[in-house]
Amino acid sequence: MHGPGSSGWLLVALCAATGVYCLLRMRSSVEEQRRAAGGEALMGFGMAVMAVPATVFSPPSWAWPAHAAVFGAAGLHALWAARTGARHLHHLMGAGAMVYMAVTMALASPGHGEGHHPPGPGGAGIPLLTGALLLYFVAYVLVTGARLVPVTAPAGSGPEPGWGDRPELARVCRLSMGIAMVAMLLTI
Repeated sequence: MHGPGSSGWLLVALCAATGVYCLLRMRSSVEEQRRAAGGEALMGFGMAVMAVPATVFSPPSWAWPAHAAVFGAAGLHALWAARTGARHLHHLMGAGAMVYMAVTMALASPGHGEGHHPPGPGGAGIPLLTGALLLYFVAYVLVTGARLVPVTAPAGSGPEPGWGDRPELARVCRLSMGIAMVAMLLTI
């Protein structure tokens, strides 16, 4: 989050490309995939904005509270959607992490004192919430990465799905955002 130039730009590129791909996935004929892709596109673009190096762009004071409000609303939507299936809980965790990082950035902005972080145990080290989010997203990245092991479909099992409906590409999208989330959480 507003880290060094080269790593910040790599995160911006990764998250923006993921957001664009998720927008394209919204053209799927499967409604559930369209909904998931919309939330993931919002997450990708939000993470790209958050990763822009501070030497290039310092957002106005209202930007971080607005960011927190947008992802707070996305989190409420994910919480509402979670009543139909646990798969929405990951979107809730992602939205919660974005709200947490936006609040942290707002507190670290020049008006609130440079480098202020939410208090951790004893005032030193990684704050408890950051550590918990890091553990969750590292585990998510490892599990999602393991699921990318290719599975071949039986010959003649039906038509080849369109590139927007391929589950392995959706997993790669989620994996790249999980990796970016770990990188961003490490910089708080």
